[in-house]
Amino acid sequence: MRILLVEDDRRVAAALSSALSRRGYQVEHAATVAAALSAAPCDLVLLDLTLPDGDGTDLCRELRRRSSQLGIIAVTARGEERDRVLGLRLGADDYVVKPFSMVELQARIEAVLRRTAQAAPERNLIEAGAVRIDVSARTVTVDGRDVTLTRKEFDVLLSLARQPGVAVPRDRILLDAWGTTWTDRHTVEVHVGSLRGKLGDPRLVETVRGIGYRLRSE
Repeated sequence: MRILLVEDDRRVAAALSSALSRRGYQVEHAATVAAALSAAPCDLVLLDLTLPDGDGTDLCRELRRRSSQLGIIAVTARGEERDRVLGLRLGADDYVVKPFSMVELQARIEAVLRRTAQAAPERNLIEAGAVRIDVSARTVTVDGRDVTLTRKEFDVLLSLARQPGVAVPRDRILLDAWGTTWTDRHTVEVHVGSLRGKLGDPRLVETVRGIGYRLRSE
């Protein structure tokens, strides 16, 4: 799960980047409008509205023009009602006024990511190596063999299958399968263990140390 942090105060950016990385996010920092516009694709933008080379509201408008699915949270010291209303009208999904707590920011990030995930079009059939998933029917086969999974096991597998061959952080799996990261991470390990057993080949779901899990795509 990639977050673009657009913040010109490097001390604030360093503290936020560190806190978000500890929660399993991949963070890219941009200190200017120009850097933000040339940054790699991401899942969510944390956007300061006061930037040295332009106004963050213009950047918000441009980011929304580029993608209707991108999550955008304005994180700014501008706390006046007119600023909040303008930010939301220009395309921000949420608005957080500094100072704020990481608990509040985490909750708002989760809420926005849930909304963007629900709005994104879902492929009906996903194939990753020997694994074939029918998303609508919620069925799974491995080399043509039907595999019966619980609801949460299916949701964990689907979280991995959306990005086959890519390491998916535990927090992303929790968010996809449980709708929150406020759950014991051991829960993911337990469900991955039972999922491996039912798929019939433990190597299909690989552990990526320090990050999470990966579904083999070959």
